[in-house]
Amino acid sequence: MLRETAPAETRPGRRLTPRARLGIAAVLAVAVVAGFLLADTHGYASFVVPLRVRRLVALVLVGWAIAMSTVLFQTVTGNRILTPALMGFDALYVLLQTVVVFVFSASLLTGTDTRVQFLVETLLMVGFALTLFRRLFASGRYELHVLILVGMVFATLFRSIAGLLQRLIDPSEFQILQNLMFASFTTVDEDLVWLTAAVVAVVSVLVIRRLRVYDVLALGAGPATNLGVDHRRETTRVLTLVAVLVSVSTALVGPVTFFGLLVAHLAYHLAGTHRHAVVLPLAGLSAVICLVGGQFVLERLLEVTTTLSVVIELIGGLTFIALLIHRARRNLA
Repeated sequence: MLRETAPAETRPGRRLTPRARLGIAAVLAVAVVAGFLLADTHGYASFVVPLRVRRLVALVLVGWAIAMSTVLFQTVTGNRILTPALMGFDALYVLLQTVVVFVFSASLLTGTDTRVQFLVETLLMVGFALTLFRRLFASGRYELHVLILVGMVFATLFRSIAGLLQRLIDPSEFQILQNLMFASFTTVDEDLVWLTAAVVAVVSVLVIRRLRVYDVLALGAGPATNLGVDHRRETTRVLTLVAVLVSVSTALVGPVTFFGLLVAHLAYHLAGTHRHAVVLPLAGLSAVICLVGGQFVLERLLEVTTTLSVVIELIGGLTFIALLIHRARRNLA
C-alpha cells in the first residue's frame, strides 16, 4: 500500500501561519543568496559578483527542480519515502556516460559540445520515462505501484551494467568518468543554465496552474475520482513533468539522489498544511537555502574543497534511514 494520510492542517496553538512560514523562509533564502554573492569580495565586487551569479542561478534552478519534482512524485505515489531517483534517472545518466567512454573514449565525452550532450542526455532520460509511463501506466493495464517497481528494476539493471563496464575501462579514463558521476555545482556551462531555466520556468507555470488539482490527488485515487478528477490522466501528467525536471537537472549538474527527500521533508515539517500552494514554494526555498548556504559554508567559512553534493547526499541518506526506522517503529507500535 503506497498511499499515506495527507498531513493535517496547522494545529490550534501554533502561532505562525503558513504564509508567515513562507515569508521567513523567503527572508532566509534572500540572506543566504546575498551572503553567497557579496562575501569576501575584497573590494572587487563588480568583478566577482557576476562570476558568482552563474553558479547561483544553477544552484537555484537545480534546487527548485529537484524539490518540486520530489514533492509532486510523493503526491501521486502517496508515500513520503519515495523519490524520482527510484525510477532510475541517475542510474541511466551514469550508464550513458559509461557507455560513451567504454565504446569510444573519455576524450569524446569531454570534447563534445556541452549543449549537444545536454540535449541528448535529457531527451534519452525523458524518452525512457515516457516510454515506461505509456506502456505500464497510461495504458490502464497496470497500477502505479507496478510502474514504480519496474522503474526500480531498471535502475538496478542500469547500475549493474554501468558497474560492469567501469571495471573494463582503462583506469585513466575511469578517473575522468568518475568526476562525472557526482553532481558538480562549480563548473556549469552558462548556455546550459539558461536553457535549463527556460524548461524549468515552463514546467513551473504548468504546475502552478494545477495546484488545487494536486491537493485533490494527494487524497488518493478513490477520493480524487469522486471529486471529479481523472486520477490516471493527472498522475500521468505529473509523472511527465517530474521526468522533465529530473532529466534537465541531472543533465545540468549530474545525479543527486537523496537531496529531494531532504528538502521535501523539511517543507512538510515546516509548512503546517498539506496545500501545495505552500508546500511546493517552501520546498523550493528550503532547497535554495541548503544548496546556496551549503556552498557558502564550504567555500567561505570552512575553506574546504569538499564537493557539496557529497555532503548533501550524506545528510539525505541519513534522513532516508531515519525515516525508515521511524516508519518501522510506528508500524510496530
